[in-house]
Amino acid sequence: MTVPVLMPRPSVVSWTSEPFELTGSTRVAAPPAIAGLIRELLGEPTGLPFANGTGDLAFDLTGDTDLTGDTDLTGDTVLGEEGYRLTVDKSGVRASAPNEQGLRWAVQTLRQLLPDEAYAARPARGVTWTLPGVRIEDRPRLPWRGALLDVARWHQPLPSLFQFVDLLALHKLNVLHLHLTDDQGWRFETRKYPRLTETGAFRRESVVGREGQERLDGREHGGFYHQRDLKALVAYGQRRGVRIMPEIDMPGHVQAAISAYPHLGNHPERQLQVRSAWRFSPHVLNAEESTLAFMRDVLDEVVDVFPGEYVHLGGDEVPLDEWLACPRAMSRIGELGLGGAADLPGWWIARMSEHLAAHGRKAAAWDEVVEARPPRDTLIFAWQSQARVHAALDAGHQVVAVPEEYVYFDYAQTGSPGEPVANDGTPVTLSQVYGYEPVPVGAAGRVLGTQGMLWCEHLPTPRLVQWRAFPRLTAIAEITWSSGRDEEAFLAGLPEHMRRLDQMGITHNALE
Repeated sequence: MTVPVLMPRPSVVSWTSEPFELTGSTRVAAPPAIAGLIRELLGEPTGLPFANGTGDLAFDLTGDTDLTGDTDLTGDTVLGEEGYRLTVDKSGVRASAPNEQGLRWAVQTLRQLLPDEAYAARPARGVTWTLPGVRIEDRPRLPWRGALLDVARWHQPLPSLFQFVDLLALHKLNVLHLHLTDDQGWRFETRKYPRLTETGAFRRESVVGREGQERLDGREHGGFYHQRDLKALVAYGQRRGVRIMPEIDMPGHVQAAISAYPHLGNHPERQLQVRSAWRFSPHVLNAEESTLAFMRDVLDEVVDVFPGEYVHLGGDEVPLDEWLACPRAMSRIGELGLGGAADLPGWWIARMSEHLAAHGRKAAAWDEVVEARPPRDTLIFAWQSQARVHAALDAGHQVVAVPEEYVYFDYAQTGSPGEPVANDGTPVTLSQVYGYEPVPVGAAGRVLGTQGMLWCEHLPTPRLVQWRAFPRLTAIAEITWSSGRDEEAFLAGLPEHMRRLDQMGITHNALE
C-alpha cells in the first residue's frame, strides 16, 4: 500500500508489509488520558468506539528515557522527555514512551498513518481505516516548538483558540504563546480590576488597509476571555500536549490599561481611549509603588489561570519620551537610584520577575531588555534580528529565537498582489522559514527553539490567521522537531499534508 507523508518527519521510519485495520472491535489498552485522547481525536471521524481492553492498540508508559530492546532502530536509545516508539503490524498497534507526553505524540503520528478523512469533523462513510505496517522511533530536536497568537489587536473567537491548539498538536508543536494585552485591547478578565475589560477590551474603531493607505473603519471592536474559559483552554491544551504561555505586556504597549485606569499612566488627569492605530503608543506605565502593586495583582490572577513555568512580561518597544517629560517620573528615577529613563523598562521587568518567582514562576521578555540586565533566568525572545540571539546568549540567558526576517508570519509569504493585506516588509517565504537554523554553533541547550509569530494587525478573522500560518507553521514544526533537513522532500509532501487541513476546514496559503 502507499505510505503516507509524516510531518514533522520522524527520526527513524521503517515501513513493513504488515498493515492493520481499525474496526468496531478494536480495543485500546492505554493510560486513561491517552485512551481518552484516542477516542476524542479518532472516534468522531472513524465512528469507531475504541473500547477499553487488551490487545489491538497498546500504549504503554515506561518511565525510562533510556529505552533498550528489540524495538531500538538507531542504536541511540535516548528518547528524552517527549520521544516515543510506535509499531504497526498485523497483530495491532504498540506504542511506548517515557511519559504521557511521548504517547500523545504517538497518537498524532497514528492519525497521520490513517486516510485523510481521519481529520474530518464528521464520520466518514465508506472508508477503510487501514494503517500501513511501520516501525517508528521518534523524538524532538528542540524542546520549545510553538506559535505566538496575538489576540490583543483583534479579539479572536474562543472556539478558534481551541482549534488553533488542535493545529499545534497535530504538528507536535508544544507551546501557544498567547499575546493577551496591548495598546489596542486588554483581553484577560481581571476580577480585581474589572474596568480593564469593561473599558480596555473595546476600541471605538480600527485601522484597516495597507500602510500609507490606512483608513478607520468606524466600527467598535472588542471582546475578552473569561478566566473560566481560559482555564478550559489550558486543560484542553494539556490533554494534547500543548502548554499555554500568557503575555501581559509592560511597561509599554499599555494604552488599553491606562484608558481603563488613568492613574497607571504618567498623566492621570488625561482620559485616553483604547488605541485604534497599530503603531505602538507613546503612553507607558509610571513607576509608582501603587502601579507596581496593581500589576502584581494582575499577575496573581494570571498565574492562577495559567500553570506553566513562564509568564511573558513584554518589555519591548518602550518609548522614553513620556518619562523624560514628566517631572514626577524623573524624580522617581532618582529615588530608585537608576541611571536614567532607559533603566526603567529593565527595572519593571526585574520587579515583576521577583513577584513571579514568589509564585514559583519565571519571566520571559523581548530582547530589548537584555541591556537592562534582567534576572539571569529571564527567558529572552530575540526578535529584532539573529544578532539579538547572540546578544542574549552573551548576556547569559536562555533564548527562544524568533528573528522577524525568518519567523514573523504577519509578513506576506510570496509578495504576490493577490495576497491579503500584510505588514509592510520583505516577504517571509516558506523556503526562508524552512531554511532557518535557530540554534547557533555552540548554543545547543541554550537556544530552546523557535516559534511562528502571528501578529494580527491585519488578521481580524480566524481564517486569515490560518491563511498566514500555513504552510509556514508546518515548516516551523519540521525544523524544530526533525533532526535533519530535506526541503525537496518537505515540499513534495506538503500537498498531501495540506489535504488533512482541508478535511478540518482550515484555510491555507498556496504553495510556492
